[in-house]
Amino acid sequence: MKTRNLTLMTDLYELTMMQGYFKENNNETVVFDIFYRNNPCGSGYAIAAGLEQIIDYIQNLQFTYHDISYLRSLGIFDTDFLEYLRGFHFSGNLYAIPEGTVVFPNEPLIKIVAPIMEAQLIETAMLNIINHQSLIATKASRVVWAAEGDGIMEFGLRRAQGPDAGIYGARAAMIGGCIGTSNVLAGQMFDVPVKGTHAHSWIMSFPDELTAFRAYAKLYPTACILLVDTYDTLRTGVPHAIQVFQEMRDAGIPLTFYGIRLDSGDLAYLSKQARRMLDEAGFSDAVISASCDLDEYLIASLKDQGATITSWGVGTNMITSKDCPSFGGVYKLAAIWDDEKKEFIPKIKKSENSEKITNPGNKVIHRIYLKETGKIVGDLIALEDETFSESEDLMIFDPTYTWKKTLLAADTYTLREILVPVFQDGICVYQSPSVTEIQEYCRKELNTLWDETRRFINPHKVYVDLSAKLHTIKNELLGSI
Repeated sequence: MKTRNLTLMTDLYELTMMQGYFKENNNETVVFDIFYRNNPCGSGYAIAAGLEQIIDYIQNLQFTYHDISYLRSLGIFDTDFLEYLRGFHFSGNLYAIPEGTVVFPNEPLIKIVAPIMEAQLIETAMLNIINHQSLIATKASRVVWAAEGDGIMEFGLRRAQGPDAGIYGARAAMIGGCIGTSNVLAGQMFDVPVKGTHAHSWIMSFPDELTAFRAYAKLYPTACILLVDTYDTLRTGVPHAIQVFQEMRDAGIPLTFYGIRLDSGDLAYLSKQARRMLDEAGFSDAVISASCDLDEYLIASLKDQGATITSWGVGTNMITSKDCPSFGGVYKLAAIWDDEKKEFIPKIKKSENSEKITNPGNKVIHRIYLKETGKIVGDLIALEDETFSESEDLMIFDPTYTWKKTLLAADTYTLREILVPVFQDGICVYQSPSVTEIQEYCRKELNTLWDETRRFINPHKVYVDLSAKLHTIKNELLGSI
Protein backbone atom coordinates (compact mmCIF):
# COMPACT_ATOMS: atom_id res chain seq x y z
CA MET A 1 0.00 0.00 0.00
CA LYS A 2 1.35 3.40 -0.95
CA THR A 3 2.17 5.84 1.82
CA ARG A 4 1.69 9.59 1.77
CA ASN A 5 2.87 12.61 3.69
CA LEU A 6 0.03 14.19 5.67
CA THR A 7 2.23 16.41 7.83
CA LEU A 8 0.36 19.60 6.90
CA MET A 9 -3.02 17.96 7.49
CA THR A 10 -3.26 19.82 10.75
CA ASP A 11 -5.07 22.82 12.19
CA LEU A 12 -3.07 26.03 11.99
CA TYR A 13 -3.18 26.51 15.75
CA GLU A 14 -1.17 23.32 16.25
CA LEU A 15 1.70 24.99 14.38
CA THR A 16 1.29 28.36 16.07
CA MET A 17 1.37 26.63 19.46
CA MET A 18 4.44 24.68 18.35
CA GLN A 19 6.20 27.92 17.50
CA GLY A 20 5.18 29.28 20.90
CA TYR A 21 6.66 26.26 22.69
CA PHE A 22 9.79 26.63 20.56
CA LYS A 23 10.20 30.31 21.43
CA GLU A 24 9.58 29.62 25.12
CA ASN A 25 12.11 26.78 25.03
CA ASN A 26 9.34 24.52 26.31
CA ASN A 27 9.47 21.00 24.98
CA GLU A 28 8.66 19.04 28.13
CA THR A 29 7.50 15.45 27.78
CA VAL A 30 3.73 15.26 28.20
CA VAL A 31 0.91 12.75 28.15
CA PHE A 32 -2.06 13.29 25.83
CA ASP A 33 -5.12 11.01 25.68
CA ILE A 34 -7.51 10.43 22.79
CA PHE A 35 -10.92 9.42 24.07
CA TYR A 36 -14.60 10.02 23.35
CA ARG A 37 -17.44 10.94 25.67
CA ASN A 38 -20.54 9.23 24.24
CA ASN A 39 -21.06 6.07 22.23
CA PRO A 40 -22.14 6.80 18.64
CA CYS A 41 -25.49 5.79 17.14
CA GLY A 42 -27.05 5.33 20.58
CA SER A 43 -24.90 2.22 20.93
CA GLY A 44 -23.72 0.57 24.12
CA TYR A 45 -20.14 0.36 22.82
CA ALA A 46 -17.84 1.46 20.01
CA ILE A 47 -15.19 -0.27 17.91
CA ALA A 48 -11.64 1.09 17.81
CA ALA A 49 -10.36 1.44 14.25
CA GLY A 50 -7.80 3.40 12.26
CA LEU A 51 -4.57 2.47 14.05
CA GLU A 52 -2.80 1.21 10.91
CA GLN A 53 -3.35 4.60 9.25
CA ILE A 54 -2.13 6.34 12.43
CA ILE A 55 1.10 4.34 12.19
CA ASP A 56 1.52 5.21 8.52
CA TYR A 57 0.88 8.88 9.26
CA ILE A 58 3.48 9.09 12.04
CA GLN A 59 6.10 7.15 10.12
CA ASN A 60 5.82 9.62 7.24
CA LEU A 61 5.87 12.81 9.32
CA GLN A 62 8.34 15.23 7.76
CA PHE A 63 8.25 18.78 6.50
CA THR A 64 9.32 18.88 2.87
CA TYR A 65 10.96 21.81 1.12
CA HIS A 66 7.58 22.78 -0.33
CA ASP A 67 5.92 22.53 3.10
CA ILE A 68 8.50 24.88 4.62
CA SER A 69 8.17 27.25 1.66
CA TYR A 70 4.40 27.36 2.07
CA LEU A 71 4.59 27.98 5.82
CA ARG A 72 7.08 30.78 5.22
CA SER A 73 4.63 32.39 2.77
CA LEU A 74 2.02 32.70 5.54
CA GLY A 75 4.17 35.35 7.20
CA ILE A 76 3.57 34.15 10.77
CA PHE A 77 6.47 31.74 11.30
CA ASP A 78 10.04 32.82 12.08
CA THR A 79 13.06 31.47 10.27
CA ASP A 80 14.53 29.71 13.30
CA PHE A 81 11.29 27.80 13.89
CA LEU A 82 11.07 26.83 10.22
CA GLU A 83 14.64 25.56 10.39
CA TYR A 84 13.64 23.41 13.37
CA LEU A 85 10.78 21.95 11.32
CA ARG A 86 13.18 20.83 8.58
CA GLY A 87 14.51 18.12 10.86
CA PHE A 88 11.22 17.26 12.54
CA HIS A 89 10.32 13.66 13.29
CA PHE A 90 8.30 11.87 15.96
CA SER A 91 10.53 10.64 18.79
CA GLY A 92 7.97 9.77 21.44
CA ASN A 93 5.97 6.79 22.67
CA LEU A 94 2.48 5.88 21.61
CA TYR A 95 0.15 3.31 23.15
CA ALA A 96 -3.15 2.26 21.63
CA ILE A 97 -6.07 -0.08 22.04
CA PRO A 98 -5.77 -2.50 19.08
CA GLU A 99 -8.15 -2.14 16.17
CA GLY A 100 -11.31 -4.19 16.45
CA THR A 101 -11.46 -3.90 20.24
CA VAL A 102 -14.77 -2.91 21.80
CA VAL A 103 -14.30 0.36 23.67
CA PHE A 104 -16.29 2.65 25.90
CA PRO A 105 -16.52 6.36 26.74
CA ASN A 106 -13.80 8.26 28.60
CA GLU A 107 -11.06 5.65 28.32
CA PRO A 108 -7.94 6.47 26.30
CA LEU A 109 -8.08 4.84 22.87
CA ILE A 110 -4.59 6.21 22.28
CA LYS A 111 -2.02 7.58 24.73
CA ILE A 112 0.82 9.75 23.47
CA VAL A 113 3.92 10.29 25.62
CA ALA A 114 6.17 12.71 23.75
CA PRO A 115 7.77 16.17 23.73
CA ILE A 116 4.93 18.67 23.69
CA MET A 117 5.76 20.08 20.26
CA GLU A 118 5.54 16.64 18.70
CA ALA A 119 2.44 15.68 20.65
CA GLN A 120 0.71 18.92 19.69
CA LEU A 121 1.33 18.61 15.95
CA ILE A 122 -0.20 15.15 15.56
CA GLU A 123 -3.50 15.95 17.30
CA THR A 124 -5.62 16.90 14.30
CA ALA A 125 -4.69 14.12 11.91
CA MET A 126 -4.94 11.44 14.58
CA LEU A 127 -8.40 12.57 15.59
CA ASN A 128 -9.47 12.71 11.96
CA ILE A 129 -8.38 9.11 11.35
CA ILE A 130 -9.62 7.60 14.61
CA ASN A 131 -12.94 9.45 14.64
CA HIS A 132 -13.87 8.40 11.11
CA GLN A 133 -12.92 4.75 11.13
CA SER A 134 -14.15 4.06 14.66
CA LEU A 135 -17.51 5.57 13.73
CA ILE A 136 -17.99 3.46 10.60
CA ALA A 137 -16.71 0.26 12.24
CA THR A 138 -19.22 0.77 15.06
CA LYS A 139 -22.08 1.43 12.65
CA ALA A 140 -21.17 -1.62 10.57
CA SER A 141 -21.06 -3.87 13.63
CA ARG A 142 -24.61 -2.81 14.47
CA VAL A 143 -25.83 -3.52 10.95
CA VAL A 144 -24.15 -6.93 11.03
CA TRP A 145 -25.77 -7.70 14.40
CA ALA A 146 -29.19 -6.81 13.01
CA ALA A 147 -28.71 -9.26 10.12
CA GLU A 148 -28.43 -12.20 12.55
CA GLY A 149 -25.78 -14.06 10.60
CA ASP A 150 -26.76 -13.02 7.09
CA GLY A 151 -23.99 -11.51 4.99
CA ILE A 152 -23.67 -7.72 4.86
CA MET A 153 -21.96 -6.17 1.84
CA GLU A 154 -20.69 -2.59 2.03
CA PHE A 155 -21.41 -0.62 -1.11
CA GLY A 156 -21.60 3.03 -0.12
CA LEU A 157 -18.65 4.39 -2.12
CA ARG A 158 -20.73 6.63 -4.36
CA ARG A 159 -22.40 8.24 -1.34
CA ALA A 160 -19.34 8.61 0.86
CA GLN A 161 -18.01 12.10 1.59
CA GLY A 162 -15.10 11.86 -0.81
CA PRO A 163 -12.57 9.21 -1.88
CA ASP A 164 -10.84 8.81 1.50
CA ALA A 165 -14.15 8.37 3.31
CA GLY A 166 -15.14 5.72 0.78
CA ILE A 167 -11.84 3.85 0.93
CA TYR A 168 -11.22 3.92 4.67
CA GLY A 169 -14.92 3.67 5.42
CA ALA A 170 -14.93 0.38 3.51
CA ARG A 171 -11.93 -0.76 5.56
CA ALA A 172 -13.72 0.11 8.79
CA ALA A 173 -16.92 -1.58 7.64
CA MET A 174 -14.97 -4.77 6.98
CA ILE A 175 -13.52 -4.57 10.50
CA GLY A 176 -17.08 -4.20 11.79
CA GLY A 177 -18.09 -7.49 10.16
CA CYS A 178 -19.06 -6.95 6.51
CA ILE A 179 -18.33 -9.88 4.19
CA GLY A 180 -17.21 -7.72 1.30
CA THR A 181 -17.20 -4.31 -0.34
CA SER A 182 -18.11 -3.00 -3.77
CA ASN A 183 -15.06 -0.71 -3.58
CA VAL A 184 -12.45 -2.27 -5.85
CA LEU A 185 -9.64 0.04 -4.70
CA ALA A 186 -10.36 -0.86 -1.07
CA GLY A 187 -10.28 -4.51 -2.07
CA GLN A 188 -6.85 -4.04 -3.62
CA MET A 189 -5.44 -1.93 -0.79
CA PHE A 190 -6.64 -4.08 2.09
CA ASP A 191 -6.92 -7.52 0.47
CA VAL A 192 -10.61 -7.93 1.28
CA PRO A 193 -13.36 -9.51 -0.86
CA VAL A 194 -15.03 -7.34 -3.50
CA LYS A 195 -18.60 -8.11 -4.48
CA GLY A 196 -21.31 -6.77 -6.76
CA THR A 197 -24.00 -7.59 -9.30
CA HIS A 198 -25.29 -5.18 -11.94
CA ALA A 199 -27.33 -1.99 -12.14
CA HIS A 200 -30.72 -1.22 -13.62
CA SER A 201 -28.87 0.35 -16.55
CA TRP A 202 -27.66 -3.12 -17.55
CA ILE A 203 -31.26 -4.28 -17.93
CA MET A 204 -32.35 -1.10 -19.67
CA SER A 205 -29.51 -1.27 -22.20
CA PHE A 206 -30.92 -4.49 -23.69
CA PRO A 207 -34.06 -4.86 -25.82
CA ASP A 208 -35.81 -6.61 -22.94
CA GLU A 209 -35.26 -7.92 -19.42
CA LEU A 210 -34.98 -11.57 -20.33
CA THR A 211 -32.22 -10.90 -22.86
CA ALA A 212 -30.33 -8.87 -20.26
CA PHE A 213 -30.60 -11.67 -17.71
CA ARG A 214 -29.41 -14.26 -20.23
CA ALA A 215 -26.40 -12.15 -21.18
CA TYR A 216 -25.42 -11.65 -17.54
CA ALA A 217 -25.82 -15.35 -16.74
CA LYS A 218 -23.62 -16.25 -19.69
CA LEU A 219 -20.88 -13.91 -18.46
CA TYR A 220 -21.06 -14.83 -14.76
CA PRO A 221 -22.59 -18.31 -14.37
CA THR A 222 -20.90 -18.97 -11.01
CA ALA A 223 -22.07 -15.68 -9.45
CA CYS A 224 -25.39 -15.00 -11.06
CA ILE A 225 -27.43 -12.56 -8.95
CA LEU A 226 -30.10 -10.90 -11.10
CA LEU A 227 -31.67 -7.53 -10.28
CA VAL A 228 -35.40 -8.13 -10.69
CA ASP A 229 -37.08 -4.78 -9.95
CA THR A 230 -36.28 -2.73 -13.07
CA TYR A 231 -39.78 -3.05 -14.50
CA ASP A 232 -42.16 -5.24 -12.48
CA THR A 233 -40.65 -7.38 -9.75
CA LEU A 234 -43.24 -10.12 -9.40
CA ARG A 235 -44.89 -10.05 -12.84
CA THR A 236 -41.71 -10.13 -14.95
CA GLY A 237 -38.54 -9.82 -12.90
CA VAL A 238 -38.73 -12.94 -10.78
CA PRO A 239 -40.32 -15.09 -13.55
CA HIS A 240 -37.61 -14.08 -16.01
CA ALA A 241 -34.92 -14.87 -13.42
CA ILE A 242 -36.50 -18.30 -12.85
CA GLN A 243 -36.58 -18.89 -16.62
CA VAL A 244 -32.85 -18.13 -16.90
CA PHE A 245 -32.02 -20.34 -13.91
CA GLN A 246 -33.97 -23.20 -15.52
CA GLU A 247 -32.15 -22.69 -18.81
CA MET A 248 -28.81 -22.84 -16.98
CA ARG A 249 -29.83 -26.03 -15.19
CA ASP A 250 -31.05 -27.62 -18.42
CA ALA A 251 -27.73 -26.76 -20.06
CA GLY A 252 -25.86 -28.52 -17.27
CA ILE A 253 -24.42 -25.31 -15.83
CA PRO A 254 -23.87 -25.74 -12.07
CA LEU A 255 -25.87 -23.24 -10.03
CA THR A 256 -23.14 -22.65 -7.45
CA PHE A 257 -24.12 -19.16 -6.34
CA TYR A 258 -27.22 -17.60 -7.82
CA GLY A 259 -30.35 -15.70 -6.93
CA ILE A 260 -32.08 -12.35 -7.17
CA ARG A 261 -31.65 -8.86 -5.78
CA LEU A 262 -34.42 -6.50 -4.68
CA ASP A 263 -33.67 -2.78 -4.67
CA SER A 264 -37.08 -1.15 -4.20
CA GLY A 265 -40.60 -1.64 -3.01
CA ASP A 266 -41.90 -3.41 0.08
CA LEU A 267 -38.95 -5.67 0.74
CA ALA A 268 -40.77 -7.85 3.27
CA TYR A 269 -43.71 -8.57 0.96
CA LEU A 270 -41.66 -8.89 -2.22
CA SER A 271 -39.08 -11.20 -0.66
CA LYS A 272 -41.75 -13.53 0.71
CA GLN A 273 -43.52 -13.69 -2.63
CA ALA A 274 -40.26 -14.16 -4.50
CA ARG A 275 -39.23 -16.95 -2.09
CA ARG A 276 -42.49 -18.76 -2.73
CA MET A 277 -42.06 -18.46 -6.50
CA LEU A 278 -38.44 -19.63 -6.43
CA ASP A 279 -39.23 -22.58 -4.16
CA GLU A 280 -42.18 -23.68 -6.29
CA ALA A 281 -39.93 -23.59 -9.35
CA GLY A 282 -37.37 -25.83 -7.65
CA PHE A 283 -34.81 -23.18 -6.74
CA SER A 284 -35.01 -23.29 -2.98
CA ASP A 285 -31.31 -22.57 -2.61
CA ALA A 286 -31.46 -19.36 -4.63
CA VAL A 287 -30.24 -16.31 -2.72
CA ILE A 288 -32.50 -13.34 -2.14
CA SER A 289 -30.45 -10.24 -1.54
CA ALA A 290 -31.73 -6.74 -0.92
CA SER A 291 -30.59 -3.15 -0.87
CA CYS A 292 -32.51 0.16 -0.75
CA ASP A 293 -31.50 2.58 2.05
CA LEU A 294 -31.00 -0.11 4.66
CA ASP A 295 -29.69 0.34 8.18
CA GLU A 296 -29.73 -1.73 11.35
CA TYR A 297 -33.24 -0.63 12.31
CA LEU A 298 -34.82 -1.44 8.93
CA ILE A 299 -33.02 -4.77 8.70
CA ALA A 300 -34.21 -5.71 12.20
CA SER A 301 -37.75 -4.68 11.27
CA LEU A 302 -37.70 -6.70 8.06
CA LYS A 303 -36.47 -9.69 10.03
CA ASP A 304 -39.36 -9.26 12.45
CA GLN A 305 -41.78 -9.15 9.49
CA GLY A 306 -40.54 -12.49 8.22
CA ALA A 307 -38.66 -11.19 5.19
CA THR A 308 -36.88 -14.04 3.41
CA ILE A 309 -33.80 -11.97 2.58
CA THR A 310 -30.49 -13.64 3.43
CA SER A 311 -27.98 -11.20 1.96
CA TRP A 312 -27.96 -7.45 2.45
CA GLY A 313 -26.27 -4.62 0.59
CA VAL A 314 -25.91 -1.53 2.76
CA GLY A 315 -24.66 1.75 1.38
CA THR A 316 -25.43 5.33 2.35
CA ASN A 317 -26.62 4.80 5.90
CA MET A 318 -23.54 2.79 6.85
CA ILE A 319 -20.72 4.51 4.96
CA THR A 320 -21.87 7.91 6.27
CA SER A 321 -23.29 6.69 9.58
CA LYS A 322 -26.21 8.84 8.55
CA ASP A 323 -28.01 8.96 11.89
CA CYS A 324 -24.82 9.86 13.78
CA PRO A 325 -22.30 11.48 11.43
CA SER A 326 -19.51 12.15 13.95
CA PHE A 327 -17.68 10.15 16.60
CA GLY A 328 -16.67 12.95 18.95
CA GLY A 329 -13.18 11.87 19.91
CA VAL A 330 -11.09 14.50 21.73
CA TYR A 331 -7.39 14.98 22.53
CA LYS A 332 -6.56 16.20 26.02
CA LEU A 333 -3.41 16.88 28.01
CA ALA A 334 -3.26 14.56 31.04
CA ALA A 335 0.22 14.95 32.56
CA ILE A 336 3.55 16.79 32.29
CA TRP A 337 6.93 15.33 33.21
CA ASP A 338 8.70 16.98 36.15
CA ASP A 339 12.44 16.61 35.70
CA GLU A 340 13.20 17.42 39.31
CA LYS A 341 10.69 15.00 40.80
CA LYS A 342 11.28 12.44 38.05
CA GLU A 343 7.58 11.78 37.69
CA PHE A 344 4.55 12.82 35.69
CA ILE A 345 2.48 15.59 37.28
CA PRO A 346 -1.24 14.98 36.62
CA LYS A 347 -3.16 17.72 34.82
CA ILE A 348 -6.91 18.16 34.60
CA LYS A 349 -9.35 20.18 32.52
CA LYS A 350 -12.16 21.54 34.66
CA SER A 351 -15.59 22.40 33.26
CA GLU A 352 -19.04 23.39 34.46
CA ASN A 353 -20.19 20.48 32.33
CA SER A 354 -19.19 17.46 34.43
CA GLU A 355 -18.79 15.14 31.45
CA LYS A 356 -16.09 17.43 30.06
CA ILE A 357 -13.88 17.13 33.13
CA THR A 358 -10.89 15.03 32.10
CA ASN A 359 -9.14 12.16 33.88
CA PRO A 360 -5.60 13.19 34.87
CA GLY A 361 -2.32 11.30 34.93
CA ASN A 362 -0.35 8.72 32.99
CA LYS A 363 -2.93 5.96 32.81
CA VAL A 364 -3.51 2.36 31.79
CA ILE A 365 -6.76 0.45 31.23
CA HIS A 366 -7.57 -2.92 32.76
CA ARG A 367 -10.47 -4.78 31.17
CA ILE A 368 -12.38 -6.90 33.67
CA TYR A 369 -14.06 -10.16 32.62
CA LEU A 370 -16.18 -12.61 34.57
CA LYS A 371 -14.37 -15.96 34.59
CA GLU A 372 -17.62 -17.90 34.42
CA THR A 373 -18.92 -16.27 31.22
CA GLY A 374 -15.99 -14.46 29.63
CA LYS A 375 -18.20 -11.38 29.41
CA ILE A 376 -17.01 -7.86 30.17
CA VAL A 377 -17.84 -6.56 33.63
CA GLY A 378 -16.33 -3.13 33.04
CA ASP A 379 -13.08 -1.28 32.47
CA LEU A 380 -10.82 0.10 35.17
CA ILE A 381 -8.67 3.15 34.45
CA ALA A 382 -5.67 3.28 36.78
CA LEU A 383 -2.35 5.03 37.04
CA GLU A 384 0.56 3.35 35.31
CA ASP A 385 2.35 2.47 38.54
CA GLU A 386 -0.66 0.71 40.10
CA THR A 387 -0.85 -3.07 40.27
CA PHE A 388 -3.82 -5.38 40.77
CA SER A 389 -4.07 -9.08 41.50
CA GLU A 390 -6.83 -11.42 40.40
CA SER A 391 -6.26 -13.34 43.64
CA GLU A 392 -7.63 -10.38 45.63
CA ASP A 393 -11.11 -8.88 45.89
CA LEU A 394 -11.60 -5.92 43.57
CA MET A 395 -13.90 -3.00 44.34
CA ILE A 396 -14.95 -0.90 41.35
CA PHE A 397 -17.19 2.13 41.50
CA ASP A 398 -18.74 4.70 39.21
CA PRO A 399 -16.42 7.75 39.03
CA THR A 400 -19.37 10.16 39.14
CA TYR A 401 -21.87 8.35 41.34
CA THR A 402 -19.41 6.74 43.72
CA TRP A 403 -22.13 5.00 45.73
CA LYS A 404 -22.59 2.70 42.73
CA LYS A 405 -20.12 -0.02 43.71
CA THR A 406 -19.43 -3.60 42.69
CA LEU A 407 -17.26 -5.99 44.69
CA LEU A 408 -15.68 -8.73 42.60
CA ALA A 409 -14.56 -11.65 44.74
CA ALA A 410 -11.04 -13.00 44.29
CA ASP A 411 -10.62 -15.56 41.50
CA THR A 412 -14.03 -14.79 39.95
CA TYR A 413 -12.66 -12.33 37.42
CA THR A 414 -9.74 -11.83 35.06
CA LEU A 415 -7.88 -8.68 34.07
CA ARG A 416 -6.38 -7.70 30.72
CA GLU A 417 -4.45 -4.50 30.07
CA ILE A 418 -5.71 -3.25 26.71
CA LEU A 419 -3.36 -0.38 25.83
CA VAL A 420 -0.38 -1.82 23.95
CA PRO A 421 2.91 -0.19 22.86
CA VAL A 422 2.90 1.00 19.25
CA PHE A 423 5.83 3.44 19.11
CA GLN A 424 8.82 3.45 21.47
CA ASP A 425 11.25 6.36 21.15
CA GLY A 426 9.85 7.11 17.72
CA ILE A 427 10.27 3.55 16.42
CA CYS A 428 7.23 1.48 15.53
CA VAL A 429 7.20 -1.71 17.61
CA TYR A 430 3.75 -2.92 16.54
CA GLN A 431 2.82 -5.00 13.51
CA SER A 432 -0.68 -4.25 12.27
CA PRO A 433 -2.73 -7.37 11.50
CA SER A 434 -4.50 -7.70 8.17
CA VAL A 435 -8.04 -6.36 7.91
CA THR A 436 -9.35 -9.92 7.80
CA GLU A 437 -7.47 -10.75 11.00
CA ILE A 438 -8.78 -7.59 12.68
CA GLN A 439 -12.30 -8.53 11.60
CA GLU A 440 -12.02 -11.94 13.24
CA TYR A 441 -10.58 -10.37 16.40
CA CYS A 442 -13.46 -7.88 16.40
CA ARG A 443 -15.98 -10.71 16.10
CA LYS A 444 -14.51 -12.32 19.22
CA GLU A 445 -14.46 -8.97 21.00
CA LEU A 446 -18.14 -8.39 20.28
CA ASN A 447 -18.90 -11.79 21.76
CA THR A 448 -17.53 -10.56 25.10
CA LEU A 449 -20.42 -8.09 25.29
CA TRP A 450 -23.69 -9.02 26.92
CA ASP A 451 -26.62 -9.08 24.49
CA GLU A 452 -28.18 -6.33 26.59
CA THR A 453 -25.28 -4.05 25.66
CA ARG A 454 -25.78 -4.75 21.95
CA ARG A 455 -29.48 -4.00 21.77
CA PHE A 456 -30.34 -0.94 19.70
CA ILE A 457 -32.77 0.77 22.06
CA ASN A 458 -31.60 1.75 25.56
CA PRO A 459 -28.60 -0.58 25.66
CA HIS A 460 -27.09 -1.62 28.97
CA LYS A 461 -24.16 0.62 29.92
CA VAL A 462 -20.71 -0.86 30.43
CA TYR A 463 -19.08 1.18 33.17
CA VAL A 464 -15.61 2.63 32.93
CA ASP A 465 -14.41 3.09 36.50
CA LEU A 466 -11.44 4.85 38.06
CA SER A 467 -9.10 3.24 40.55
CA ALA A 468 -9.38 4.57 44.08
CA LYS A 469 -5.98 6.25 43.76
CA LEU A 470 -6.85 7.96 40.47
CA HIS A 471 -10.24 9.01 41.80
CA THR A 472 -8.58 10.62 44.83
CA ILE A 473 -6.06 12.51 42.69
CA LYS A 474 -8.82 13.74 40.39
CA ASN A 475 -10.83 15.09 43.30
CA GLU A 476 -7.77 16.73 44.84
CA LEU A 477 -7.01 18.50 41.56
CA LEU A 478 -10.60 19.68 41.23
CA GLY A 479 -10.53 20.99 44.75
CA SER A 480 -7.28 22.88 44.21
CA ILE A 481 -8.41 24.84 41.16
